[in-house]
Amino acid sequence: MLRTGNRFGTRALRIALGLEYDGAAFCGWQTQPDGCAVQDALERALSGVAGKNIETTCAGRTDAGVHALAQVVHFDFDVERSPSAWIRGGNALLPDAIAVNWARAVSPDFHARFSATGRRYVYWLLNRAQRPGLLRGRVGWFYRHLDEQAMQQAAQHLIGSHDFSAFRAAECQAKTPVKTLRQLEICRRSDLIRFEFAADAFLQHMVRNIVGALVYVGSGRQPAGWIGEVLESRDRNRAAPTFAASGLYLAAVEYDASWALPSRPDIASIEELLIAAE
Repeated sequence: MLRTGNRFGTRALRIALGLEYDGAAFCGWQTQPDGCAVQDALERALSGVAGKNIETTCAGRTDAGVHALAQVVHFDFDVERSPSAWIRGGNALLPDAIAVNWARAVSPDFHARFSATGRRYVYWLLNRAQRPGLLRGRVGWFYRHLDEQAMQQAAQHLIGSHDFSAFRAAECQAKTPVKTLRQLEICRRSDLIRFEFAADAFLQHMVRNIVGALVYVGSGRQPAGWIGEVLESRDRNRAAPTFAASGLYLAAVEYDASWALPSRPDIASIEELLIAAE
C-alpha cells in the first residue's frame, strides 16, 4: 500500500473515493479557471481536510448538467488517515450538491480510470405532454408518446463492438471510436422511461446522442432499422441531435473484485424516488 519516489518525496497512500453529485450545479467534472467544476469543489474540500493541496483523478469525466450516482476518484496523500476523516471532513466542506459516500485506502497500482473494466450510465426520460416541474434538471423530457418496444428493437443494432463515430461529439478526444456496448435496456414505468447502458468505455456525448436517435424511432420519425444505417455510416450528421444532459447519470464504474470497492448503487431504488417525485 505504501510507495516511494512519488511527488510527495516520501511514502504516500493512495485513497479511492465514491461520490454522487447533482451535475446541474456545476460546469462539468473537469477543473476550470473559474473554479466552477465538480473537480474544483472536491479538491478544495479535500485540500481543506488534508491541510495541503490535493489533486484528484476520476473514472470518467462528466459534462455540464450530467449527474453521478457513483463517480470514483483517487488521490495520493502522505499521512495515514481513517476513511471517515475523508468522508466526514470532505462532506463538511463540500457544497450541498456533492457527497462523498465512501473512502478506501488502495494499492498504488489502482487507477480510477485505467483500472476500470466498464462503466454504466442511466438516462431517465419523462415521457408526458407536460414538462417536468419537481424533476426539472434531473430527467430528460419528450412530450409525445414514445414506443419503448420500437426503441428496444432499434437498440439491438448497437449491441456489440462497433465504430460509434456517428454518435460521437466533434470535440471528443478518445483515441478510438470503437467501443463495446454490452447492454442497452429500455424500460417504462408510468411516464418515466429508463435507458440503461453498459460498455467498456464511452465516447463524449455517446449516450445522449444514442438517446436522441432512439427518441426519433420511438416517436415514429424513423424506423428501427435506421439506427443501424446511421451506425454503419459513421457520420454524425446523419444522426439525431444530442439529447439534454439533465437525464444522464454516471450510475456505476466497474472494477475487478480484487479491489474490494463498494458495489454499485441500487438503480431501482433511485428510480422509485424519481417516480414518487413525479
